[in-house]
Amino acid sequence: YKSPHGIPIDLLDRLLIIPTAAYKEKEVRKILDIRCEEEDVEMTDEARELLTRIAMETSLRYAMHMIMAASLVSSKRRGTEVDVKDIKRVYSLFVDLNRSVQFLMDYQNEFMFNDVGDDEDEEEDADPKGEEKKMDVST
Repeated sequence: YKSPHGIPIDLLDRLLIIPTAAYKEKEVRKILDIRCEEEDVEMTDEARELLTRIAMETSLRYAMHMIMAASLVSSKRRGTEVDVKDIKRVYSLFVDLNRSVQFLMDYQNEFMFNDVGDDEDEEEDADPKGEEKKMDVST
C-alpha cells in the first residue's frame, strides 16, 4: 500500500489544513495604518488611499517599504506629513515586480547576452553535421 502524496499516513493524520485568503482593501488599509504608526510617519488621508490602492495592485510588502521612503522624501522637502506627491515620487523611483518584469520584456533585445532571437546566429555558427565550430583564439 502506498501512502497518499508520498507522506507517511501517521504524519498525514497529524497535519492541519489552514485555508488562507487574500486581504480585503479594508484589512490592507488597517495594516498600513499600523505600520505608519509604528514607524512614526504622519500621512494624509489621500496618501493613505493611494498607498492602499498600490498595495492592492502590487503587494503589501512593496507598499510597506514605500512608507519609510516616502517619509524621507517628505522630510527632504521639509514637509510635516507624507502627501500624495511623495508617494508618487517614491513610486517612480522604486519599481515593483510587475513593472520590473515588463521593463525586462520591453528591452530584452537590447541587453547583453540576450538569448531571445539569437537562434539564427547559432545555426550559422554550427557545422552542417550539427556540431558547433571551434573558434581559434591563438595569435
